[in-house]
Amino acid sequence: MENKDGEGGRLESSAERVCRRCKQTYHLYANSPSSCRFHPSFFVSRRHDDQQRYYELKPGDPPYAAKFYDCCGAEDPDAAGCKTDFHISYDD
Repeated sequence: MENKDGEGGRLESSAERVCRRCKQTYHLYANSPSSCRFHPSFFVSRRHDDQQRYYELKPGDPPYAAKFYDCCGAEDPDAAGCKTDFHISYDD
């Protein structure tokens, strides 16, 4: 697959792209099955399904509120992703 740039030339394989999952800048030549680390689900605020875990509640949180990634249960919104895959650019 060959893409043309805005000036009629060809894009090089070293062109930088931005991943739409992890928002990192990457080079096409360095994209591998473990390049992109992301959460496939959303960060949610609700009771956890297992109901056996304890959560640190912030002031104003209802007593049942739990904040976590629905995919892996990580409670930190800045937690590293739980899945890896190829980066996917906004151009794909």
